[in-house]
Amino acid sequence: MAQNTPESAELEQLLRTGPFHLALRSALTARGLALHRVQHKLAQRGISVGVTSLSYWQQGARRPQRPESLRAVRALEEVLDLPARSLHRLLVPEGGARQEAERPVARSYRTLVEPAEALRQLFAELETPADDGLHTVGHHERVRIGPRRELSERESLQVVRAHRDGVDRYVAIHRGEAGCDPSRVTVRAAENCRLGRVRGDAATGVVVAELLFDARLRAGDTHVFGYVFEDGSGGPSSEYLRGFRFAGGQYVLQVRFDETALPVRCRRFTQVSAGAPRSGRQELTLNGRHRAVHLVEQGVRPGILGIGWDWG
Repeated sequence: MAQNTPESAELEQLLRTGPFHLALRSALTARGLALHRVQHKLAQRGISVGVTSLSYWQQGARRPQRPESLRAVRALEEVLDLPARSLHRLLVPEGGARQEAERPVARSYRTLVEPAEALRQLFAELETPADDGLHTVGHHERVRIGPRRELSERESLQVVRAHRDGVDRYVAIHRGEAGCDPSRVTVRAAENCRLGRVRGDAATGVVVAELLFDARLRAGDTHVFGYVFEDGSGGPSSEYLRGFRFAGGQYVLQVRFDETALPVRCRRFTQVSAGAPRSGRQELTLNGRHRAVHLVEQGVRPGILGIGWDWG
């Protein structure tokens, strides 16, 4: 498959996690093939499938289950230039047990965020389920470090896809530095969302904010929205990191420093979980004019990704 594009990263994710209809729809979009062309190419391989059936499959209205339909799925993998069994296994995984779950496999917040217990309690106050029905397919985040070396602001533009019907909100998480006062943290809904309830834990500096959409998403729908956390209440900051529950999607992180507080060294890093050793270290060069460093990850993996820096 083609690599290094947001479309290919999304397709790669869906082929790993499902559900089948979204993976098929993504493959059709990535290859630019109309359903009648797909039907023709299948017919050339001796497979007879109606355009209506193909449409139902990629909408999720029906799932291929009969043996002849599963043979058509294997042929679809050839037509769409996909790895062998990549679509088939979303219907019949190895071992023969039919896959029923439509939700992509996710890591628990508990493995990605410290302190996990404070976050669990805040989520309980907002009645946020373990599965919020969304996974991120694109996230551009800008972090500003102020003149006192404090985390003064972080701005997010996020693209999510619903993996179940009826989703109408997203809960954003902010963890301030030591000494952070949640009552002084301001949350702004910047684009395509409205601010709902905000809760904070003074002991840990964790803040969660409910961002409300104007419409309920259906499974497969995407939504673009932006939000800002204004902080500055904590002590000096030496890193910024983000945990990823789902595989796939693109993440861009930019950290910009005040001209009076520049670090002497910056690096990116990864972690499998919050308590695991750090790896994947790579030196980053500070842009002198813009006083910023950044990282770009085309297809993130479940775990933690971040940028750290040293003060002189």
